[in-house]
Amino acid sequence: MAKPKEDFSLKQTKPNISGSKNTTGPLRPHDLVEQMQFMFVKILKAKDLVGPDGPDTCDPYVEIILGNCKGTTKIFEKKSSPEWNQVFAFKKERIQTITLETVVRDKLNKVSHEMIGKVKFNIGDVPMRVQPDSPLAPQWYRLEDKNGVKLGAGELMLSVWMGTQADEAFSEAWISDAAESAGTAYTRSKIYHSPRLWYLRVNVIQGQDLVFRDKNRKNPEIFVRGALGNLVLRSRSSPNKNENPMWNEDMMFVAAEPFEEPLVLSVEDKLNPNKEESVCLGRVVIPLQNVMKRVDNAPASARWYNLERPEIAGEKKEQNEVKFASKLNARISLDGGYHVLDEATNYSSDLRSTVKLLWRPNIGLLELGILNATGLPVMKGKEKRTDAYCVAKYASKWVRTRTILDSLAPQWNEQFSWDVYDLCTVLTIGVFDNGHIQAGDMAGKAFHPRIGKVRIRLSTLESNRIYTYSYPLVVLQSSGVKKMGEIQLAVRFSCASFFDTLQNYTQPLLPKMHYLNPLSVYQLDSLRHQAAFITSLRLSRAEPPLRKEIVDYMLDVGSNMWSIRRAKANYDRILDLLSGIFALIKWFEQIRNWKSPAATMAFYFLFLVVVFVPKLTLSTIFLVLFLVGVWRCIKRPRHPPHLDAKLSHVDTTNEEELDEEFDPLPSKKTGEVLKRRYDRLRGIAGRMQVVLGDLATQGERVQSLLSWRDPRATMIFVCFCLVACFVTYVTPFQYVLILSMTYVLRHPRFRVGFPSVVQNFLRRLPARTDSML
Repeated sequence: MAKPKEDFSLKQTKPNISGSKNTTGPLRPHDLVEQMQFMFVKILKAKDLVGPDGPDTCDPYVEIILGNCKGTTKIFEKKSSPEWNQVFAFKKERIQTITLETVVRDKLNKVSHEMIGKVKFNIGDVPMRVQPDSPLAPQWYRLEDKNGVKLGAGELMLSVWMGTQADEAFSEAWISDAAESAGTAYTRSKIYHSPRLWYLRVNVIQGQDLVFRDKNRKNPEIFVRGALGNLVLRSRSSPNKNENPMWNEDMMFVAAEPFEEPLVLSVEDKLNPNKEESVCLGRVVIPLQNVMKRVDNAPASARWYNLERPEIAGEKKEQNEVKFASKLNARISLDGGYHVLDEATNYSSDLRSTVKLLWRPNIGLLELGILNATGLPVMKGKEKRTDAYCVAKYASKWVRTRTILDSLAPQWNEQFSWDVYDLCTVLTIGVFDNGHIQAGDMAGKAFHPRIGKVRIRLSTLESNRIYTYSYPLVVLQSSGVKKMGEIQLAVRFSCASFFDTLQNYTQPLLPKMHYLNPLSVYQLDSLRHQAAFITSLRLSRAEPPLRKEIVDYMLDVGSNMWSIRRAKANYDRILDLLSGIFALIKWFEQIRNWKSPAATMAFYFLFLVVVFVPKLTLSTIFLVLFLVGVWRCIKRPRHPPHLDAKLSHVDTTNEEELDEEFDPLPSKKTGEVLKRRYDRLRGIAGRMQVVLGDLATQGERVQSLLSWRDPRATMIFVCFCLVACFVTYVTPFQYVLILSMTYVLRHPRFRVGFPSVVQNFLRRLPARTDSML
């Protein structure tokens, strides 16, 4: 039985959000999400608690009981007046009781917990707080025993109110649908910021008075090795084979604030040209805090750095009074005029330079409402559950929703916003399963599997319009493409100034340094991987951490790996791009062959109008383009673009191609599998080689018209040019055009079915293929 086709289409939704009803008034916070009612309980502190042996002998904590939902504060040891200052939020729709109990307990041991006292509330009497009301003032409540009798000592300060997720206490609250017995550290909603990244340019110029270990060393291979953290780069070997080498070569690193690791430059001598073995001739450690920061193309000043002997490198200077004469001349600078690329170029969410001084004013505000997801698969096979959360990334700001526990249809209803500086940027939203939940002692190494990802390009959004769509979550696996559910989002781009937004299209895409002192494609690719590695390293040290697999997935690390599927997709894109030209050529052939005599005569008439009234040519072209644009505006797409399964070739690829796509570099495959893939790649490359060779041959034939490689052909062409010179001089240009077009459009009965004279002539010209082996 054939497997049913997955539905990857975009679906418009109509959620119950206040933003869709407020189209003219001022923007309100949290108007892109559905309002969710919560009961908030804020436990501040207690006083005069009495333990079994008197004051300061109890280990108190508070347990909040609301039907089947329970939450507990942290435990204090031997304290009669503890201060908790913790907030708990219970989802109103899950409350199945009319009484709220806050019980103060004493942890006697791991098993026994004795009640000190409690406070009870009737849920119907809990006040409702509506934004922007001020926070509810907490009050002292006398504790009661289990029979409801007031105790002689012991009070609890707390406040209870009804509110929504717009409450400022929501972000730090213990939330009933995102709470785990191990704590809420890994389930809370958080905001992260990428570290500020700089390009570190190290221009090694020359060395001076190097001392070789072997005094009889001849023709040394001297190079400079630069190290910043775990990244190591090296220069080429100096052409000067003596103690004063010269390089004048740039090494580029990515450094992140705060600068924790120094730059280490070492001058080394390669002992064996066939091995990587080398000996250090001297090194210098340079703290990045002392490095010059520049924002323009002005060169940094060169400095001489004293090299330390390798034997005493790292010792304190007080213990080393021996002077070492070897020096290294270098220009070192932190270039803040560039934008440090850490994302795939096609999906960049930020194009600003490192230095804030060069930033242009923001042009608008991007708001995202993450509402809910449906149809999620079971991600934890043993527990048969899914603990889903979302991560959204735009510019340097990352946001993470709370984790909804054990739900295949989670409801987040959280709203975030970003300042927009350029419309040619992309917002990325990813959905993941929280691997820390029920991971136990392995929580630090827990893997967070991906569920899907959505990209939204801001330039495709209309200003001040709310887009509410359900996006399919699609993941490509080694077994094929799989739909992992759908996520419902609400997106709005608010334009501050329409004129500034239009002016944005006339500005350079990247900061000016990218054009004044451009980096090579190889450098940009290497630096992008450095930046992505540093970003994932820093974010993985946050609490809760954004793990490396999450950051890599959001930044599309590895997107430049070879894939036959993507190669086919790009080939189809090129054909689709050229299809208009091919259609135009086919249409002209039909005109030329008189398929429709009326169309041929009409074309010839328009051609005569253009020839005799040339000033109307450009005006006519622009008028046609204007009319086509207006016509297409009526039928323009109303929804943002999303995944096209047919264009991506995800539904036609086979398992062998997918297995190759997911194979890391270097490959883990061996034997026949690797041989088969290599042979297939050779076949594809061979066909590409033939096409490139044919294109080069046609171009070289045109070049050989005046090369005299074929003296007779060149003589014919030169004589033709002389005759054409006289003919075009004495004949008005309009008549030359008319005669040429009349010849091209002559009726088929006046033609022969052979190639034209021009084609025959060009095909006989020589090319450089004769010189190839």
